Amino acid sequence: MTIEETEGRAAEQAFSTAREAVDWIVRFIPLAGIKFGLERMEKIMELLDNPHRRLKFIHVAGTNGKGSVCAFLTEAIRSGGYDVGTFTSPYIESYNERIRLNGQNISDEDLLQTINKVKPIIDEVTREYGQPSMFEISTVVAIEYFARTAYPDFVVWETGMGGRLDSTNVVTPLVSVITNIGHDHMDFLGDSLAAIAGEKAGIIKAGVPVISAVEQPEAIAVIEEKAAEKKSSLYLLGRDYRTELVSRAENEQVFHFEGLFRRIPDVAITMNGPHQVKNAAVALMTLEVLRQYYALIIDDEDLDRALKATQWPGRLELISTEPRILIDGAHNAEGAEMLAAALTDTYKRDKLHFMMGMLTNKNHTGYFRHILPIVDTLILTEPNWLKKASAEELAELAKGMLRELGREEVEVVIEPDWKQALDRLKRLTGQDDLAVVSGTLYLIGDVRSWIKHQSDSEKGW
Repeated sequence: MTIEETEGRAAEQAFSTAREAVDWIVRFIPLAGIKFGLERMEKIMELLDNPHRRLKFIHVAGTNGKGSVCAFLTEAIRSGGYDVGTFTSPYIESYNERIRLNGQNISDEDLLQTINKVKPIIDEVTREYGQPSMFEISTVVAIEYFARTAYPDFVVWETGMGGRLDSTNVVTPLVSVITNIGHDHMDFLGDSLAAIAGEKAGIIKAGVPVISAVEQPEAIAVIEEKAAEKKSSLYLLGRDYRTELVSRAENEQVFHFEGLFRRIPDVAITMNGPHQVKNAAVALMTLEVLRQYYALIIDDEDLDRALKATQWPGRLELISTEPRILIDGAHNAEGAEMLAAALTDTYKRDKLHFMMGMLTNKNHTGYFRHILPIVDTLILTEPNWLKKASAEELAELAKGMLRELGREEVEVVIEPDWKQALDRLKRLTGQDDLAVVSGTLYLIGDVRSWIKHQSDSEKGW
């Protein structure tokens, strides 16, 4: 087939709107599911003439905090006058959020053009290697867009799940980041912290420096071993860089940062929760490494403003003031621990009314262990998504654990319809109370979109 014939066939099969193009991609969530492995990605990159080799990536993996670290990095690097592409997942409200340039979502026009370009390649690879998943296709679209339309100076590049076999791992970055290790996606990544750490450490490339905030000794040992094997310098929180808290209040935390290269006093962030100090420190150490290795230039005044300005939707985000409603995408035991610490240390309230919905493949017992001791009301609902956990079954688990805690006075409400559950939450929340919606981001996205825009969110990993 000639080039003209190939282009003609591609034109015939082209989508006419971004909505059609996105619908084509997301249809492969249930059909293709999660497909680990890089063989398809490598073949697609080859057929596209290796666009990923044109880009400078900062690759971010970890159980929790990836999105927040990506947000800090994006804002900080932009403040130095650089153009920054960002690829994150899952999105909160619309597909375009996952691919951004300088904080702005990819336009429908650019998204449509890029998907139409890569679709014939996807179809060709499908015939030999099997259908790529939604996440693989999205990764390809992001790379092609950044490489041949947006041309950013840096790309902040978040893994989807794990690292070693994740489709994002087709790139060789300037620096690798592993935020932390926790008990999540254990059905795919392994049943121990060491096994999960091994999957995350798979993003470490030969000679590429690594920044991490991993704390558990067994996980640290795995990452140290992989870094040594790859001859990569490892910068570890608590050993090579550290923080000292100065003050903490709602919407303001101040800390001193001490790294191998310099000390930065009185760093201020507006993101809430003790874990965000760690996330900001990871970002700072990453920037310091980029400054030392690659001459990244960001004035301290610009860096200070960027860190204060950084926000990340769906993470301890106040989306209503009357009543006061926080949303937070904590969906595993470690995330629940961080959320509980933030609710205890930072937010003043009379009563805490807590609404949650989960997927079936999560450690619900571990999650409840941190949340149940601090709630006054627990509303259990169900996300409008695949593999949703039953509100009834979650309630039975929660009631049993509350009996063990001697907290049988806690009201447990079962309302599978999340909109009705949200209405119940609003009615319960008094002027001096605090309402929290947490759990899977598929629920968080819907609640955020409904409160802000009176519409349902799009959904997809």
